Amino acid sequence: MKHTCAVAVGLAWACVRAHTSGVSAKLPREIAARLLRQWEGGRERADALLADALPTLPRRDRSLCQELVLGVIRWRAPLDWLIEQKTDGRRQPPAARLVLRLGLYQLFWLDRVPAHAAVDTAVQLARRLDLGRAAGFINAVLRACQRERDALRDALQRLKTDDPALGHSHPAWLVRRWIARWGADAAGRLLAWNNQPAPIHGRANTLRADAAVLTARWRDEGVEHEPLEFPWTESVPIFRLQPPGSIADLPSFRDGLFYVQDASTLLAVHLLNPQPGEEVLDLCAAPGGKATLIAQRIGGEGTVIACDAQPRRLERLRENLARLGANCVEARPVAALGGQQMFDRVLADVPCSNTGVLRRRVDRRWRLRAEDLPPLVRQQADLLARAARCVRRGGVLVYSTCSLETEENVEVVAAFLQKHRAFELETARALTPFADGVDGAYVARMRRTA
Repeated sequence: MKHTCAVAVGLAWACVRAHTSGVSAKLPREIAARLLRQWEGGRERADALLADALPTLPRRDRSLCQELVLGVIRWRAPLDWLIEQKTDGRRQPPAARLVLRLGLYQLFWLDRVPAHAAVDTAVQLARRLDLGRAAGFINAVLRACQRERDALRDALQRLKTDDPALGHSHPAWLVRRWIARWGADAAGRLLAWNNQPAPIHGRANTLRADAAVLTARWRDEGVEHEPLEFPWTESVPIFRLQPPGSIADLPSFRDGLFYVQDASTLLAVHLLNPQPGEEVLDLCAAPGGKATLIAQRIGGEGTVIACDAQPRRLERLRENLARLGANCVEARPVAALGGQQMFDRVLADVPCSNTGVLRRRVDRRWRLRAEDLPPLVRQQADLLARAARCVRRGGVLVYSTCSLETEENVEVVAAFLQKHRAFELETARALTPFADGVDGAYVARMRRTA
């Protein structure tokens, strides 16, 4: 029986691939179903899957497909709770469960989709996937939820207080950590923040044009924009954007007039404070947001070495350097970094758990495990020590992450300073969404005194 079910499910997903391979059959819900199945079956990031798939869809269907994929991943826990309410906890075949998630997400989270359309399209999808009798079962579950939608919505809201991890759709171990650290109120605001669609922030690239030229171009392109100000962005024009379509389609983007990055990421370069004529190293540079900002801050007068260990990420770094005209930046593999070369300032923006950017990395919450933190901390400590060896006497070393976890931030820096007496901590700052209104980040600035 198990083998038969597995074959049936495999045929169903082969049917999805067949339906979505032709131009005429590229329906957004079917594409969303295929991408969600791919995501569940592997380690690929949802945004990478979307980046490959969305261009195959008509423009009018892209936003719905993206909304369905990210929404179902983001709200997976309460979606499964809704399914359990109407199935007595009985396990469903993966394809049927996925179609139920898609239908319930539209029914409870997408107000612009009428309730009857949410149900009908889910049932049609089940039939196109050749799920047989499961289509009738899916219809019954969704219609029962439709009839009780108000009561179930109230129950979903109560879950946010009674069971924050389930109600806000986060892993329980992470929620327990945050409540123990900040208390239930602040943790609740962080959980709510992570479930909001992330706005688009654009940093003007003054290597290409000043902010006045950029905003004039945006007006011509129909881009709504609002200037943003934070204590660490006073010298860098940054805006909240609402483009009429894809950012990548904007001529101002292709011409390198701006770079997309959250305002929180500017803090590391603000504390690094590079000066014209200096030699600067960005040790973990891809995709290039901080390296190109360093080039911008020094007005192209100086030398910036931008490194990365992965060839694909290094290729993307070079593309961004060329697009933004950061001619003073040289991209190198980390392995090619000379052991004797010393720098005035070194930035180590290290790989981390990404817990400060979970609203942007929607699927990261489900991939991250508590046991992932110790190996990350060891890698971060190694990278910080390597960065320190490249700082000349009197120079500045900046360590940064987009993590909220103390093990990856203050504890890494404290352990480093304990072992490296030639460095002194000058300042450190942690950004949290509930206190600062930006993605989470941590930055420590140290100086080599001997």
